[in-house]
Amino acid sequence: MSRMQVRAIRGAGGISIAVALALTALGSHFFVATSVAAAPALKEVVFAPHRAIYDLSLDGAKSGSGVAGVNGRIVYELSGNACEGYAQSMRFVTQTLNQDGDVQTTDLRTSSWEEVPARRLRFSTSTYQNEMAAEQTQGVAKRSQASGPISVDLARPSKKEAKISGEIYFPIQHSMAIIQAARAGRTILAADLFDGSETGEKIYSTSTAIGRESKPGAGPVVSLAKGTSNLDRVPSWPISVSYFAATPAPGDSLPLYEMSYRFHENGVTSSLRINHGDFAIVGELKELTYFEASPCKPPAP
Repeated sequence: MSRMQVRAIRGAGGISIAVALALTALGSHFFVATSVAAAPALKEVVFAPHRAIYDLSLDGAKSGSGVAGVNGRIVYELSGNACEGYAQSMRFVTQTLNQDGDVQTTDLRTSSWEEVPARRLRFSTSTYQNEMAAEQTQGVAKRSQASGPISVDLARPSKKEAKISGEIYFPIQHSMAIIQAARAGRTILAADLFDGSETGEKIYSTSTAIGRESKPGAGPVVSLAKGTSNLDRVPSWPISVSYFAATPAPGDSLPLYEMSYRFHENGVTSSLRINHGDFAIVGELKELTYFEASPCKPPAP
């Protein structure tokens, strides 16, 4: 997901998700992005507007995790273009069964719009636990340049202004950086990511490993999924992502969670797996629908 760039967060007895991406070490080449401006200057990255539906299930749980079963669904949509900006929306619903037989339903709904280049990001996130509102975040992040620190105007959970320093990536910008790095044969990218989730002020340090490219026609076919018959004709890369707290506690070097997936050059994500350490879930791409792309219009005279 654009990249469905997905970040999984374990909640109180349940699971929620928000958008995010990144890079970590893999192979013999080593590249660390110390700033957005340092990204390689390659051909333009163009994402295909689409809707993707994923079915979720448990992929193993350690003893003591408290998780006995997980099922759910993700519906993700991407629209827009480099001239108008890209809009993303996602509905992520899971039912988590604990070892006492209790079921908790988590319903996460996110939407965002991002300018290209990444000077503005509008975001809105709502989380419901067992149909009761649990968390809501809404606001706008902006800056004068396409890189560097950002200022955030929050409307929810409360009206507030925040300044966040550092070389910050927005979600679509981050996804494009991953494709650029992959095209250039890079195998690692490190980045600090802001997507407006949780309190609307939080930054995650991310590290993503990029595997060997699958050339058109040589990649794995996503069988039995509606609308995916031509997806193996799109270049793709296996991606493995680790997410860390931006300010970890002393001695805390383990990631908060890890995610792996196949990222296609047109922005479609398949073969999703999210590892929380004591349990993991997988997302199987079940349906893919492409939308007609709106062309970039020349500026009015």
